[in-house]
Amino acid sequence: MQLQENMTALVTGGVSGLGEASALALLERGLNVVAVDLNEARGAALVDTARQRHGSRLRFVKADVADAGQMAAAIAAAEDLGEFRALVHCAGVGGPLRLVEKDGSPGSLDRYTDIVRVNLIGTFNTLRLAAASMARNGIVDGERGACVLTASVAGYEGQIGQIPYASAKAGIIGMTLVAARDLATKMIRVCTIAPGLFDTPILSRLPDSVRQSLAASVPHPPRLGRPAEYAMTALHILENPMLNGETIRLDGAIRMGPR
Repeated sequence: MQLQENMTALVTGGVSGLGEASALALLERGLNVVAVDLNEARGAALVDTARQRHGSRLRFVKADVADAGQMAAAIAAAEDLGEFRALVHCAGVGGPLRLVEKDGSPGSLDRYTDIVRVNLIGTFNTLRLAAASMARNGIVDGERGACVLTASVAGYEGQIGQIPYASAKAGIIGMTLVAARDLATKMIRVCTIAPGLFDTPILSRLPDSVRQSLAASVPHPPRLGRPAEYAMTALHILENPMLNGETIRLDGAIRMGPR
């Protein structure tokens, strides 16, 4: 699918980290972009930044990706901006949780449910609404749209304390091929990126010594991934018509240990 100026992309988690990089890369390619997030302050700042270079082609919509009504409104905003044909879904949350906590109590069901709700239910909700909208498009370059989801290497090698996050990301990996097969008759592609250790706001809160240790654990290149490298991969997926039903590890060959 050739990315064209009359097209609109929706990017969730779109005001920081992987999502922000993807939104800016899509703007550079001439697309209109709806950035979905819950952080209104960062959303307003991103709109101001984008306006200087891209005019009014970026719109921010505050929405919870797991809320049907809020995400339907975000999809409607994307449809208003142009032909909605591209989804890059980056929204997600993490948080530590053990099955048995240090005090001997069982791990929190509420925390597990909250993390799975955002990461897995939010992915399904966003994908189903985006696909239903794209299915109404005319056919361009042999397809009606393309969707990029975000998993994690934790979906393959979750570490101790990551059980809700790893469960959800494994669910997204499992969802990918099924979704691609399901949407094949609609001429909509679905792929997933599974990033390794990336330099995102979550890691920026860690001490420099911890960040350096994490970077050194990546075989090659021995550093944290850059959000722009995720965005580069997302745009390639959108444009390459033979990429479908695949989860792509973007991790510098790292394989995570148990802790």
